[in-house]
Amino acid sequence: MNSKRRLAMGLAVVLGTVTAGGSFDSAAPQTRPEGEMRWALYVTVPPVWFDPAEVVGVITPFWVLYALHDALVKPMPGNLLSPSLAESWTVSPDQKVYEFKLRQGLKFHNGDAFTAEDVKFSFQRAKAKLLHDKVREVVVVDPYRVRFALHEPWPDFMTFYGTFVSGAGWIVPKTYVEQVGVEGFKKHPIGLGPYKFVSYTPGVELVMEAFEGYWRKMPSVKRLVYKSVPEATTRLAMLKRGEVDLAYLIDTPMAAEVKRDPSLRLAFSGGIGTTYLDFFDMWDPKSPWADRRIRLAANYAIDRRAISEAETVGASIPTGNVVPRAFEFALPIEPYPYDPAKAKQLLAEAGYPNGFDAGDLYPWPPYFSTGEAVTNYLAAVGIKTKVRTMERAAFYSALATKKLRGLCVCVNAVYGNAASRLSETVPSDGSTRSTSSRPGRPTGRSARWRCARSSSSCTSG
Repeated sequence: MNSKRRLAMGLAVVLGTVTAGGSFDSAAPQTRPEGEMRWALYVTVPPVWFDPAEVVGVITPFWVLYALHDALVKPMPGNLLSPSLAESWTVSPDQKVYEFKLRQGLKFHNGDAFTAEDVKFSFQRAKAKLLHDKVREVVVVDPYRVRFALHEPWPDFMTFYGTFVSGAGWIVPKTYVEQVGVEGFKKHPIGLGPYKFVSYTPGVELVMEAFEGYWRKMPSVKRLVYKSVPEATTRLAMLKRGEVDLAYLIDTPMAAEVKRDPSLRLAFSGGIGTTYLDFFDMWDPKSPWADRRIRLAANYAIDRRAISEAETVGASIPTGNVVPRAFEFALPIEPYPYDPAKAKQLLAEAGYPNGFDAGDLYPWPPYFSTGEAVTNYLAAVGIKTKVRTMERAAFYSALATKKLRGLCVCVNAVYGNAASRLSETVPSDGSTRSTSSRPGRPTGRSARWRCARSSSSCTSG
């Protein structure tokens, strides 16, 4: 579609290229959408991503949400809390009541009118435990005003409701969902977004078409095609052949080749994901990982800067906190240095002078090369692991069982601030926490090594 096809490394969210616009102006002339834009994604797009109620703790599904759906408030370029379906909102003096004034005259893709009933319904069905715990009731004041009453003041309410922490603020049509059911909705989702659903071929592609009645700005591109292409070499080949316009997550060894091609543009997507080593078994007193010296040894064994160079051409800046420094309330913690001799010393002090077998290591899909690198660094000091890879949907399902053992090179990409960043991984009931808390043990995770992809950071804490 563009004269220069684009290639992005890391994660991005469908925002400005096809949907961005200023405040709604019905008098402004609008050009009819035309053309097609094809994306090569590194993951399979599952139907659960079509339903905002299913989204919590991960940022990747917002590729789909920004196209098919809309939210009361959502991040937009230049504004983390941009008014969208809500024109405005107020907060009571006691900080316990949030009232939203909704835009009038909006219609879903099937023609159903958007009202406060849809807002209440969408919130009630969302899988956002912390929000449900904090909100006492949702009151429909009138068709275009909705009120959220909290049990007690909670300064983070808008962060959890209006950013990428969950899909609770993204609105679906109440009447339609009740008619077709949850599974029926996933087969043919209806939303308020700039694009409407056309077709879905599992494991192959999702096709969407411009919704000319979108309130913010009529999309410029008529048709969007999200193609699932797991192999990086295939994504790049498709880009070169002109089969796609944008390819995500191209491996670093291909970067030099990309830079030599004048028809391609290499760009970092500005992702905020942080990768960290999670010790699944540290709460088991019989596990070596229960010993802090062993966890420290793993820290010293890993060369974060070298991984950054190998995986993201040096774009990932080592840091010591799973929360990006730019986030509100983040602590600026420095990472542990790379010191394999110190790692071996700690292992010997803990009673493992010859190292030990640490079992399985699960890399967060599709960052398998990062997992291999971590495995090699650990092996160099005597900690032996075996890499176990899975497709992302299967990995999410396995992680949700909270029964995985061994290690995980996991990723946290929850948006917002420090509180929201930790909300799905630190509490024992968090959606991406991999192990249930054990009696007599703290419920927090021990994420001692972290290395972020894209423009975030490699961290240890």
